[in-house]
Parts: sequence; C-alpha cells; structure tokens
Amino acid sequence: MIRVLLADDQTLVRAAFAMLIGSDPEMEVVGEAATGLEAVALARSARADLVVMDIRMPELDGIEATRRIAADEDLAGVKVLVLTTYDTDDHIVEALRAGASGFLVKDTRPADLLAAIRTVAAGDSLLSPGPTARLIARVLSAPSAPTGPAGLGVLSERECQVLALVARGLNNTGIAETLGLSPLTAKTHVSRIMGKLGARDRAQLVIAAYESGLVVPAGGG
Repeated sequence: MIRVLLADDQTLVRAAFAMLIGSDPEMEVVGEAATGLEAVALARSARADLVVMDIRMPELDGIEATRRIAADEDLAGVKVLVLTTYDTDDHIVEALRAGASGFLVKDTRPADLLAAIRTVAAGDSLLSPGPTARLIARVLSAPSAPTGPAGLGVLSERECQVLALVARGLNNTGIAETLGLSPLTAKTHVSRIMGKLGARDRAQLVIAAYESGLVVPAGGG
C-alpha cells in the first residue's frame, strides 16, 4: 500500500486527487495539507511514502517544504512528486534541486497521475524523454541561470556518457541499447554516478549534466 500525502492550498484540487487516489486499491491518502508547513509536519506524523506537492502554497511554498523533507534524516524514504500548473514553470527546477523526484502538470490524465505515484514511490524519478529535460535546459540556458561547478572530474569517460544519456531522458534500457550494455550494467553505472555526485535521484543528475556543460541546451551552442 502506497501512503500518499496531498499538499495543495485548493480544497477542490485536494478533494479530486483524494477521490482518484482512493479509487486505487494499492494506494491510500493519509493526510491533506493546505500549506507547506502542514505538509512537512504531516510527512512526519502520517508516515507518508510520497507527497504530492503543489509549488505555490501559503506560509511555506512547496519548494522549501520539499527541501525540508529531503533534508530530514527521519524522512529519508519519503518521496516528493511536485505539481505545477504548466511544464514551463521555472520554479520546478528549484524543486528538483531541493529534492523532488519529478513533476506533473495539474491537468494530467488521472491514469498518468496514478502511474506517476507508483513510479516515484518505487524509487524512480519521473523523467520522460521530454518535459523535465526540456524545462531544465530552457531555464539553465537563460542569461540569469546559475552556473554550477563542473564537478564531473570524478566520473569515468563511460560514466559521463551514461550521465549525458540520463540528461536526454533515457531510462536504463535506453541507455543500455545506446551504449551496447546490459540493462543491469547501465543501472549500476547510474547508481555509481549518483553516489559520486551526491545526487538524490535521476532528476538531480539531469540538472548536474546541464549545469556542468556536459549537455548543452538546444540552441545554446
């Protein structure tokens, strides 16, 4: 059973999501939060496995709430799936940096929301070949984008190749097929890269690849 906490300041949105999630026999809603502070507190008290987190909330926004959950050792197993009104929301990159494992737009199909919850709860990031990578690339190519340290000197040549493919949105099977590896070997490479870079999940690997310049945003040169 996946224990889900809903964090959104709109009562109707929470009610709709609660009804949908409650219809799945493998999921249950263990709490609802209208503010970021409530989300952090309920993540601790309700023993949630996953938080569906809106970005814009009063008292404490979803980004800071995500950061506090990710930084709490007692909540190490709690995953965060961020919701946004549209996939060009610049704040989503900060949410991923803060520790979110992926994001969804609010008008996503019901079946896709349930699938996303399963994916993130299982320990995988919600990284399709398109939206996340495109969004991060667009934000980091902006003149005001922060430039991160290279930080990839600890990686082998093969690991850099794998990281670049992760940033393109490929899963382990796609990486394996591209590089002529077994899926298990590709998974091992990804795990080692995460360990070397101190990344929480694949979402943060995507950010690291773009910030380091390993992957150049489209139109960025």
